[in-house]
Amino acid sequence: MGILRICKITPSECQSIVNTQSVALSLLVLVACAARASVPIYDVDVVHTYPHDVSAYTEGLFYLNGFLYESTGLEQHSTIRKVRIDTGAVVQKIDVPAEYFGEGIVNWGRHLISLTWKSHVGFVYDLASLKVQRQFQYEGEGWALTQDGKQLIMSDGTPELRFLNPQTLHETNRIQVTLDGKPVHNVNELEWVKGEIYANVWETNWIARIDPRDGHVVGVINLAGLLRPSDQVSGPDSVLNGIAYDAKGDRLFVTGKNWPKLFEIRLKKRIDASR
Repeated sequence: MGILRICKITPSECQSIVNTQSVALSLLVLVACAARASVPIYDVDVVHTYPHDVSAYTEGLFYLNGFLYESTGLEQHSTIRKVRIDTGAVVQKIDVPAEYFGEGIVNWGRHLISLTWKSHVGFVYDLASLKVQRQFQYEGEGWALTQDGKQLIMSDGTPELRFLNPQTLHETNRIQVTLDGKPVHNVNELEWVKGEIYANVWETNWIARIDPRDGHVVGVINLAGLLRPSDQVSGPDSVLNGIAYDAKGDRLFVTGKNWPKLFEIRLKKRIDASR
């Protein structure tokens, strides 16, 4: 009852959030529900709905020149693919070596850079042919990648984001993602949007808007109910994951692991967050 009384979002939303959390209950969710949380909450309108390959266990997503590039996970099933937005058709695909669990991807110049989950190995591909050019290594887990035009930004499942030199792929800096001074765990898929880092919080229906200068969360986006119950895919891992942004067209896309749909969404700030 205490959580419901102090919640800035509706009681039903809070109860749904609490019920879906596991042992690693996200601090983002707890603090976003607290009346003292100072950040704005955003809901979304769906602008367009597109088909998405239900077999795609989405780990990374980005938009480039009219196409989506998507990485999928799971050992022996990981892929990197180029996809038509309007039809969901895969126009180019490679299989990641079977021993690796594919994770986040990002473009840099003529290259596509990818992570793997627990192998401490990343790959640099030729963007046009998707042929491997070289490997690189990093400590810890690899979760997601994005870039701000100057550096690559990497998540590893902790509250920390790493900044990487895009040529050497060596780490240059870290920031800690915090909300009201508390670290946010399970920071996952990333996207650079209008000077902010958007990040899925794993196993929740929330996206955090992060200030890249200091890691402070400056807003949270509620995507609960985006996928209708009739479209839900069974399984605990079929969760929201995948953010892509078309800067030229100002289009924001989201999807999830094994979701049958990709959504173009528009944010709307809650005027009264207690409703």
